[in-house]
Amino acid sequence: MPSLPITPAADWRRPQTDANRSALDDARAILDRIRQRGDAAIREASERFDGFAPRVVELQPFESYGLTPETADAIRLAHSRIRRFAEMQRETYADRQFEDETGTFGQRIVPVRSVGAYVPGGRHPLVSTALMALVPAEVAGVETRIAVSPSDHPAVLAACSLAGATRFVHLGGAQAVGALAYGSEWTPKVDLIVGPGNAWVNAAKQLVQGTVGIDTLAGPSEVLVIAGPENDPEWIAWDLLAQAEHDPLAFSVLASWDRDLLTRVASALDAMPDAADILERGGIQLVLADDEAGAVAFSNAMGPEHLHVHTEALSPNDLTSYGSLFLGAESTVALGDYVSGPNHTLPTSGYAAVKGGLSVGDFLRVLTWQRVTPGGLDVLGPAAARLADVEGLSAHARSVRVRLD
Repeated sequence: MPSLPITPAADWRRPQTDANRSALDDARAILDRIRQRGDAAIREASERFDGFAPRVVELQPFESYGLTPETADAIRLAHSRIRRFAEMQRETYADRQFEDETGTFGQRIVPVRSVGAYVPGGRHPLVSTALMALVPAEVAGVETRIAVSPSDHPAVLAACSLAGATRFVHLGGAQAVGALAYGSEWTPKVDLIVGPGNAWVNAAKQLVQGTVGIDTLAGPSEVLVIAGPENDPEWIAWDLLAQAEHDPLAFSVLASWDRDLLTRVASALDAMPDAADILERGGIQLVLADDEAGAVAFSNAMGPEHLHVHTEALSPNDLTSYGSLFLGAESTVALGDYVSGPNHTLPTSGYAAVKGGLSVGDFLRVLTWQRVTPGGLDVLGPAAARLADVEGLSAHARSVRVRLD
């Protein structure tokens, strides 16, 4: 019998961890030292935790990094597709206005002025994240695009160069977030920080939110796979394993209404040597739904970061809460992680209920404006003044009535 247990959908709970609590305390201490001592504290933290001093690396043309032709071609393909998708998104944002008898009212779409893109590199040099974070910022028209990373791997530098970084700083961890949020000799203060990171980076982003903008707070990577009896258990097993290997807290869930499929996937995982450590820590979970509708309800309640629907029987219109949706057995999540085009920086921990993945829109500001005519003042003014009276804001009311008198 396979060793992986099967959990009824009603009994499943998202895995919890106390790691973020200690990371929050650590990040707060680092940021406090940076506020008090500035660059010296950033340098000390970098040398202590990463083993090197911060430095600005002058980016060179993409072709100068000596990548193998296969690697260079893969990065170029990923870049072109991510850019194409970002350009499609940018077209949905436009200056608009309307006029009526009271005046003219509109909006302007303006990019943020500066962004810091965190590119993880502690365990693996995440070339794809450099592209995902920087390309939408460039397409949005952000003027200053600073990449920070604990990795100076040639492929990371090449990707940052191709994706349009205006500066690269070899600096990681909470100290990199502090440098971006407060400014330093290596990077000016930015308006927005984007990009995933480890628990300490995530905690630091949480703490500087308000001083600067952030994209989202990223928890452990996660995927939900929905599959029926007709689907290939080996394909599903590899999809589950692929996301669970991200980090020690990452997890994958398979939901199906077919117990036999769950058992077959469990057997396939048991036969994979690569899965042993992940299975031992509970990184893969099997969930039994009552039927297809129950699997959909489970998905909508979970709000997974990645949602991969293997079966063709389900309509995407039924799926309402996810970071990014992968339809069909061929649409393995790994394609979205690298080259298909939609962004791979996605909401985790159920936050997909209120926010989608990183997009061009995160780098844009919708600025509204209005011009009320004298005749419009006569139409709108009495109602505005009356509402101000209701709220007890007499100066508001008077600022309107003085114009009506």
